[in-house]
Amino acid sequence: MNAVLRAAQSTDAGATGGILWGHLSTTSWMPQLYTAAEVIDFCGLMIDRGWVTVATFSGQIEGFIARNKTEIHALYLSQKAVGKGVGKLLLNDAKTRSKWLELWTFQAAIKAQKFYLAQNFIETERTDGAGNDEKLPDIRYVWTRKAKTK
Repeated sequence: MNAVLRAAQSTDAGATGGILWGHLSTTSWMPQLYTAAEVIDFCGLMIDRGWVTVATFSGQIEGFIARNKTEIHALYLSQKAVGKGVGKLLLNDAKTRSKWLELWTFQAAIKAQKFYLAQNFIETERTDGAGNDEKLPDIRYVWTRKAKTK
């Protein structure tokens, strides 16, 4: 999939919210805390803050990353884009913009954990989930750009 990256626009809230809602509503272990409309509003808020980059394929949004400076708040793909290198493309773009990145993922998200480890993130902390809205155990990952050797 030859995806094109671009900064998200306010009109992208529906598409990014649809991708996120698709994940939240079909993940069996994820508690349903928000409506689809609330998820779209949340994506609109992240877009308004300038955090979101989208990956498009033939003009359709197939994934997005939301990053506030060094913290990745979201990285989600459409089912069509999973396994096609879109997540890696979005993450590599974020890596070019920072020397250090951090994110949290749920302990139940085994595929996400494998993905982040394959992208050279290192696990730095595990919690019981008391600090997140979902109250699910989570893991903090950090990536640091390695210094170039001469």
